[in-house]
Amino acid sequence: MVLQKIFRAVIMGPPGSGKGTVSARITKSFGLNHLSSGDILRANINAKTELGLLMKSCIDQGQLVPDDVMSRLILSDLRVLKQSSWLLDGFPRTVSQAEALDDAYTVDSVINLNVPFQTIKQRLTSRWTHLPSGRVYNIDFNPPKVPGFDDVTGEPLVQRDDDTPETVTRRLKAYENQTEPVLEYYRSKGVLETFSGTETNKIWPHVEAFLHKKLPSVNQGVA
Repeated sequence: MVLQKIFRAVIMGPPGSGKGTVSARITKSFGLNHLSSGDILRANINAKTELGLLMKSCIDQGQLVPDDVMSRLILSDLRVLKQSSWLLDGFPRTVSQAEALDDAYTVDSVINLNVPFQTIKQRLTSRWTHLPSGRVYNIDFNPPKVPGFDDVTGEPLVQRDDDTPETVTRRLKAYENQTEPVLEYYRSKGVLETFSGTETNKIWPHVEAFLHKKLPSVNQGVA
């Protein structure tokens, strides 16, 4: 399958919005290269590259990775892809990162997943873990046989700090404050496309239909 036209897109959405699932489906259905800023960050830290070491020291000190460092990191990975189509996930997160990306490439579409915070909170706060084994239960669709206790050992389950209602609320608020200006930036450029809903499987057909319109040359039969 060959794309006749180079297509470059960014996907945005809060933690727990189903962004990972939608990205995987886009990559599979449309043959775009998927670049996740988190994966690139981890790979550089593990490989102890110059930028990786710089970022690790920021993270270890509890600081945000500076915009210019993050931009350099992502742009160097995009350069490797040369003339190919891609989907960027987790970048840009600030207007200055968006501007750095715009200086180097034309972004054709920004896919924004708009899932109500209440739905996300429900998804994320439903997770309970048996720490010794790492077994994870979800109260809604994979509950333990006895509420609050591990099926195998009978030991109590705990809620990870990341999954407590307070932490989830804080993460969602931080996401909103940070990315609202980025969404506005892309809205003003006329490339922002927002998909709203509470279930990934119901949002996906709309994303797929939109991309088929944008990429008519793609083989429509690819699953």
